[in-house]
Amino acid sequence: MLVEFQVSCTALAHIVSTNPGLYCLEAKGCRNLFQQKSKMEDGDIPSFQYSCEEWCNELAKTCKLEEIALGWGFSCCSLEALKPAIATLKVVTVGLGASLGQDAVELLSTICPLLEEVILYFQVISDRVLINIMESLRHLQVLALCYCLGEISPLSFKFSMPNLRKLRLERVTPWMTNDHLVILTQNCANLTELLLLGCRLLNSDSQRIISTGWPGLISIHLEDCGEVTRNGVASLFDCKSVEDMLLRHNGPGIQKNFILDAALLMPMLRKLSLDVCDAVEGDFDLPNLSKKLIQLPILAAADVFQFADRYFLSIVTIARCKPQKCALDLQKLRRTPVHKETLVLVWDSKNLTRTVIKERV
Repeated sequence: MLVEFQVSCTALAHIVSTNPGLYCLEAKGCRNLFQQKSKMEDGDIPSFQYSCEEWCNELAKTCKLEEIALGWGFSCCSLEALKPAIATLKVVTVGLGASLGQDAVELLSTICPLLEEVILYFQVISDRVLINIMESLRHLQVLALCYCLGEISPLSFKFSMPNLRKLRLERVTPWMTNDHLVILTQNCANLTELLLLGCRLLNSDSQRIISTGWPGLISIHLEDCGEVTRNGVASLFDCKSVEDMLLRHNGPGIQKNFILDAALLMPMLRKLSLDVCDAVEGDFDLPNLSKKLIQLPILAAADVFQFADRYFLSIVTIARCKPQKCALDLQKLRRTPVHKETLVLVWDSKNLTRTVIKERV
C-alpha cells in the first residue's frame, strides 16, 4: 500500500518486477507515478529507468491483480496499458487526481468483467456510464460514487442489482426524493450498508422507506439529507441489525434521550455518530445520567459498568458546529454550520475514554 507517498514510476517498477505475485496495488495520492522522466537524475540506476508506460507494462507482464487503487495521473492510456494485469480485477478505486473520462469508466466493465467493487471519487459520470456498470457487472457488490462530476438522473438506478450489498452516494443525487428511494429499495433489495450524503429532498417519511425496504441493514449513514430527522427518529429503530449509525445535519428533531433509545431498541448497535445541530433541545443525554453529554467531564464508574454490561454500544461521537456567515449571500448574511470539534466517547466494562478533537469523525 502506497498512499500519499512521493513514489516514482522507477521505484514502483522495481517493486513490481521483484514481486511477481503481487495481487493488490494501492497507490492513491502518489503524484509521481504517471509522470514521464525527461532525463536521468543523479544517483539513479540506469537499469531502473522506467517511464509510466514501462512500469504499466512491467505490471502487466508479471502480475494478475485483484485489487487496485490509483489516483493522480491515472488516465485512459494507463488503463489500456494495464489491461493484461487487471483482467481478473475484483476491486477498483479511482481517486482524486485521476482522469479516466466516461469512455474509460465504461471500458472498465469490459476489461474487468469480474469486478465486485467500484469506488469512484471526483470522476466524470453520466447515466450512460452507470447503466453500463449496472447491466454489465453482474457480480457487483459495492458501488460508491463520491463527489463525482457530470449529471446522473433517476434512470441510472432503474436496473435490478440483487447482488449489491453496499451503496454510497455522496453529493451525486441531489434530486433524490422519497419516490426515488422506494425504487432504490426495490432494485437494490439486499443492501446491508447505505450511505447517503446531500440528498436534500428527503424528509421524515424516508425513515420508514429505509426501514421497510432494507430491514437487514447493518450500517446507515445519512448526512445533509433534508429533513429526515426533523420530526425525530422512530422508524429507523426497526432496523434491528444496525451496528453503525451516523445521523448528521438532517433536521433538528432528534430527541434528547436518543442515545439510550438507540441502545435499547437496536441491540446490535456498536457505534453512533450524531451532531448537536440535530438535537431538538440542543444537546443529548448520556445513558443512565441526567447531565448533558456535551458538558459532561467524567462519568461515574457504576454508570459505565451498568451500561456496558447491558448494551453493545461502545463508541459515541458527537460533532459540534459553529455558525459562519456566508459572504456570498448579499441580501442577508446567512449563517451556515461549520464543524468546530468532535466529542468522542469510548467505553467498555472497565474504562471510559473522553476525547475532544478538532477533526470531524
